[in-house]
Amino acid sequence: MPARSQPRKPSRKTARQPGKRAAAAAEKPYPDFPLTPHRGSGRWCKKIRGKLHYFGRLNDWRAALEEYQRVRDDLQAGRAPRPATEGLTIRDLLNRFLTEKERRVESGELSPRSWDAYRRNCARIAKHFGTGRTLSSLGPEDFSAFRAALAKGRGPVTLGNYVRHCRVVFKFAYDEGLVDRPLVRGRQFRPPSKSVIRRDRQARGPKLFTPEECLALLRHAAPQLRAMILLGLNCGFGNTDCADLPRSALDLDAGRLDFARPKTGIERQAVLWPETVDVLRLALEARRAPRDKEDADLVFLTRNGLRVVRCVVQPDGTASTTDSVGQAFSKARAAAGIKAGRGFYCLRSTFRTHADAARDQPAADLIMGHADESMAAIYRQTIDWDRLQAVAEVVRERALAAVRPRPGAAAE
Repeated sequence: MPARSQPRKPSRKTARQPGKRAAAAAEKPYPDFPLTPHRGSGRWCKKIRGKLHYFGRLNDWRAALEEYQRVRDDLQAGRAPRPATEGLTIRDLLNRFLTEKERRVESGELSPRSWDAYRRNCARIAKHFGTGRTLSSLGPEDFSAFRAALAKGRGPVTLGNYVRHCRVVFKFAYDEGLVDRPLVRGRQFRPPSKSVIRRDRQARGPKLFTPEECLALLRHAAPQLRAMILLGLNCGFGNTDCADLPRSALDLDAGRLDFARPKTGIERQAVLWPETVDVLRLALEARRAPRDKEDADLVFLTRNGLRVVRCVVQPDGTASTTDSVGQAFSKARAAAGIKAGRGFYCLRSTFRTHADAARDQPAADLIMGHADESMAAIYRQTIDWDRLQAVAEVVRERALAAVRPRPGAAAE
């Protein structure tokens, strides 16, 4: 009995035959129609800048033409086409936003640490809304629920920062033409009011250190940290200010500092206390060799020769920030018996609180690196060092009281 013949599987060529027949049967809807039927895929196509692009199925030439006209200018200019406005997703928006910020990092306009803050904020948006959600589907109720999620476990200051960062991201969509109208976020998606923030600050207590606490911190700090604490009290330095301070900004013989603030680039000058000068000399003598030659002029480095505040971007795009200043300060604060809740940055508040007693706001602003937008600042070209000296002396008397730490005394 003859064997039953098995049905043959359709060949690759046979499987693609319907698409070819459709392409062969398709005709341009009018003579000047810019697209051509593609025989293999059954879609309309056009070669632009040497590359073939596809724009929809053959049975819907109008949709294909609309898509071609939408992306034509971008393709002819060699740009990646923008996504369709109605179909723009959270993923599309976040990718474009972070790409633009990454370019600013490459050009030196944005620090890696700031880029990392944007990335973390975008991750919060993606986690809440989902990356496949379209922007056109978002409304005031969605943003109100998002704000409520951001508020969980966070104080009003942190919540306000997160809300402002998110508003920047969604505003980016309209500013860059990704959507044809601003997103309606509603009245609820706003930072907490000033009165709420004031009440929270009152409940937490003042963000400054008493003279006794300042002296206790200095007693329990190693020479390098002691120098940074004195810069915080003497000049209103923050963590990053210490990390970026170059030796070229110091004139220890004259007891002066001339250093534009890294965060804003605003001019900053200050007269250094004798205690600050003495401990800075000790810190410079004990300074480790830098691991990176770009850090050769920095005053403060870790034991491994790294910046004391640094942000490292990983190959996968994530970033991690290490704040050795804050970590060392927390240990000294605990050793001094001072309760948690006030970090190194509160030294800056301590300075300004005492500096106002000198009744010379322009001089205090210059020491802190604060911008003065007044008309008087436009005409004021310099501030005498005598005025800076007067502010320094007032802060010194109030922050350290009548007791002085032994210059260069190392903690046991």
